[in-house]
This record gives sequence, structure tokens and C-alpha cells, in this order.
Amino acid sequence: MRLAEIFERVVGNDAPIRFTAYDGSSAGDPHSDVTLRVRTPVAVNYLAQSPNAVGLTRAYVSGHLELEGDMYTALRRMADFVFAEGVNVSARDMVEIVRSVGWVKFVNRVAPPPQEMRRGTLLGRGARHSKRRDAEVIHHHYDVSNEFYELVLGPSMTYTCAVFDDEDGGLDRVGDFDGALESAQFRKYDLISRKLGLREGMRLLDVGCGWGGMVRHAAREYGVKAIGVTLSKEQAEWGSKKIAQEGLGGLAEVRHMDYRDVPDGSFDRISSIGLTEHIGARNLDAYFASLNDKLVPGGRLLNHCITRPGNNLKPMDTKGVINRYVFPDGELEGPGTIQTAMNDAGFEIRHQENLREHYALTLRHWGANLERHWDEAVAEVGEGTARVWRLYMAGCVLGFERDVVQLHQILGVKLDGTSAHMPLRPVF
Repeated sequence: MRLAEIFERVVGNDAPIRFTAYDGSSAGDPHSDVTLRVRTPVAVNYLAQSPNAVGLTRAYVSGHLELEGDMYTALRRMADFVFAEGVNVSARDMVEIVRSVGWVKFVNRVAPPPQEMRRGTLLGRGARHSKRRDAEVIHHHYDVSNEFYELVLGPSMTYTCAVFDDEDGGLDRVGDFDGALESAQFRKYDLISRKLGLREGMRLLDVGCGWGGMVRHAAREYGVKAIGVTLSKEQAEWGSKKIAQEGLGGLAEVRHMDYRDVPDGSFDRISSIGLTEHIGARNLDAYFASLNDKLVPGGRLLNHCITRPGNNLKPMDTKGVINRYVFPDGELEGPGTIQTAMNDAGFEIRHQENLREHYALTLRHWGANLERHWDEAVAEVGEGTARVWRLYMAGCVLGFERDVVQLHQILGVKLDGTSAHMPLRPVF
């Protein structure tokens, strides 16, 4: 049985993409603008040993499986086809497939590509979400290369969901590189600033501050004294240099430190933008309690994070692609779970909204940036890492569009007695 026939046995005869293999066989739509090409027998090893998304990812990241055409289009078509038709391999088909591939492919283990986080790497770093282990996880993802992130994220250097208006949010603006993404990132920071009610002279703590976008915005636009903390040394160095270049040193600061080490009772406002995903479900109560302790009475917290669409869904899949390649130890909870944890930690919930579609658009812009700078990105971090990002961002676009994941902003207030110090009808 040739590889194309195996492909047809697994996905059917009407796959909306073209399939070719090193043995000269082909299947699928011969006129498709997307081609899945099995380049070497090593790809078959990966797929035989992990006949799922992990196997496909290993084969693609290592270059033994090639995708010609647009990654998002390929993922969308295959998702539509599989969901519509289903995959139904009979026991007889499976026996024939194993016989054709050869049992050696199933038992001769091929090492995963180096971009995959090995379990052994984290075993010696302590319990999940301990300070030492969190530092290793953040280093794995965020210390790839500041230059690489500049290519992907663009001038705003912001790695969280932007907020688009109708003009900037048109799909026709993706790939124009005309400032729509930067405008939307400014709008996100300003939305958070308005929700927090920032005013000159206030003290802001931004936990998980990335490259310092929020602290620079708060200092520059609102005259706020802002401190950002990050576990990424490279982020802290980049953010500090940017603050100096913009002449904001008197107001803004980025520190390389754990949020748990920030003194309590010192801040009027706290923003948590894209950090809760790294906290862990079992640690949510302690996390929000610690942030509550760092606020003065009447202080506000804006929590911005990726969420599951349901509170009863599993927060993480340790064997999945995202946890192996992108966010080791990352956990996503439902918005109700997060809101309850905030409430139980002493925050009165004042506002909540879902920005799911905005994150799909943000990821489209990042993906376009990567394709535009592909050769530079490969030169900076290597083709394997660049492939991880191409696959990861295209898959996440699909995930946000199809409500597999969401993005919620939740605003909470630490009451001053019984006063929230909020307008009766705030306008955000």
C-alpha cells in the first residue's frame, strides 16, 4: 500500500487538499492550492508513533513534512473536512496500514525536534508553577529572540490581543502593513487605561508586563508612575532600553522579577495582561489574593487573558501541541472560573467582556508579519522555530474564530469600605 492510498483510507477520497509523497504517489484534489507533501520516511515514523496533531507537528517542524500554500487555509479545510466526514478507519484497514508501513516505523523511536519541550527539562525545576519552573517555562517561550519578536509583533512589540475598530478590523487590512495593528494595540492599552480609571500621579503595577507596552502607555498618556515585572530577562532588558529611548525613565520601569516578590499595599491600579494563562487553576485563588493585597483600598484590577468557552473544560492538555511547543504548563480556565476566583479574593466585579474576534484578527496580523519577514525570521531563530510559530498562529486564528478559545477582560475593584470609587455609569 503506497502512502497516498493510506492517506485516502484515513481521510477519504475527497480531501480538499493535494497529497504527495516521496514514493511518487499522490491523492486528494489535484487542483488544490494547498499541498501536503511527505518528503522523507522520517515523517512516517513520526506519524506512526503519534498518529495525531503531535505527530504532524513533529514532522512539519523538523522539515520532513512540507505544507505548500497558506497554513491557515490548509488547517481550516482539513478541520471542515474531518468534522464533516469524520475519520473512520476499520480494523482491517489498520492492519493493512501497519503491514504496509512496517512495524519498525512504530517501534523505532525518532527523537522529537529540539523545539519541543521535553518532560525531563521541567522535572528538575520543581512543582508546576513554582517560581523556578515558571522561570524556565517563560524562558522557553519568551526568550527566543527580541529581534524575532520585533519581526512578528511589529513596532508595538505587544504580544497580547489588540482591540480593533471597524476601520482597522477589516480583513483587507491584514497584510497591508499600514499601521492597523499598531493602532489596535494602542486602542487596547487605552481601553485598559480607561477601565482602570488611570489619572496622573497614580501608581500602576503591570504583572507579566512583556516588553513594557502597558507601562510606557500609562506613563506617556496618563502621567502614571508605572512598574512592570516579567520573568523574561530579555523582555526586561528590551523594555528598559525602550523606556530610556522614549524619555520615560522618571515614570516607567520594567523589572526582571516574579510578581510574587512585589511588595504589598503599594499600588492604586494593577493590570494583568496575558499572565493568568501561566498561573494554573489550583493557584488562581492565591494569585488574585496576592494582587488584592498589593492594592490600596478603592484600587482596581483589570485581568485580560485567554479563556476556555466553558468552565467545566479541561484547563490543559500536557500531551497536546500547545503545551509541548508553545506554552509549557499553560492552563486556560473558563471566564466564570476566573471571575469567581477574583470575587472570592475580595474583588467586586464591575465589568466583563469577550474580545474573541479581536484575537483572531491580531493573530492574522502577526502571521502576515511572519510571512513578510520569513527569511529574516529563519535567519534569526532557525527554520524549525519559525515553523512552530507559523503553525501555532494559524491554528490559533482558527481556534478563536470557532470559539474553541476566547479572550476575556474582567474588571474588579477592592472596595474602600463599601465604596468602589466608580462612576455610576462609566464609559469605556
